[in-house]
Amino acid sequence: MPVRSHRNSATTSLLLLALLLSALAGCTQEGSKAHETSKYPRRIVSLAPSLTEMLYAIGAGDQLVGRTSACDWPAEAKKVPVIGAFGRPSLEVLAAAEPDLVIDVDLADEQIGRKIAAMKIRHEPIRCKTPEEIPPALRRLGQLTGHVRQADSLAEAIEKGLAGFRKEADLKTQKSGVYLEIWNDPLWTGGKHSFTSSMIAYAGGRNIGDVVEKEYFEVSPEWVIRQDPDVIACMYMSKKTPAQQVVENRTGWSNMGAVRNRRVYGDFDNNIYLRPGPRVLEGIASLKALLERQGK
Repeated sequence: MPVRSHRNSATTSLLLLALLLSALAGCTQEGSKAHETSKYPRRIVSLAPSLTEMLYAIGAGDQLVGRTSACDWPAEAKKVPVIGAFGRPSLEVLAAAEPDLVIDVDLADEQIGRKIAAMKIRHEPIRCKTPEEIPPALRRLGQLTGHVRQADSLAEAIEKGLAGFRKEADLKTQKSGVYLEIWNDPLWTGGKHSFTSSMIAYAGGRNIGDVVEKEYFEVSPEWVIRQDPDVIACMYMSKKTPAQQVVENRTGWSNMGAVRNRRVYGDFDNNIYLRPGPRVLEGIASLKALLERQGK
């Protein structure tokens, strides 16, 4: 009996030791996971609508605690407090948000970046002005937020989509000239170095603004008439009369190919055409369909 008691006691001790080791191992694993999670910022402020869209697209929207007034998509983003305007935050409001990371594409003033650094807040500029720069931007955000898998998957899908559109566009021998009117008072359009020019090229068209070595620029009605575009797309909402009707009724525009063939279009969600974000393929596909129309 004493021997059996000793064996029972030893067995019990071994079981307790095993349970203790298991518990310790579990705590270590949980601690490791907690450490892994804590190395990523939990309070992010985005100063660019394109980056805000990307955060939500890779599953990092719940880490966003501040946005700009221009960050309006997806709908959930509108619930996040506004820190300021696009590229121009209110530093007082920014400080109150207590972010551990601020991301932007292009600040309105270089001094803002220096002031953010002086506040001891991590600041990451992320270049994203062309369709080709969207996948790298997504991957960088994935690394910063801990959503690497989701970001890589989306980036790869966009790269494949862009390659497909480019291949189709390169096969076209005749490309419609496109005048993309970004604003109507005064008239503004995209030049050779604009995001909209790249979108038009991927869609199989030719941006008439490519003759100007600028990003965006003001034009005169006479300049548009001389370019004689095949397609006109109005990227704004007219308050009273539909934008396309206003364009068609402009003095001297009735003989342009786009107006004569009734290929003037409006009523767009202009963000998918003007914003370098995760919906870029949707924007190109929409433009492509527009160029393939044969008039109203």
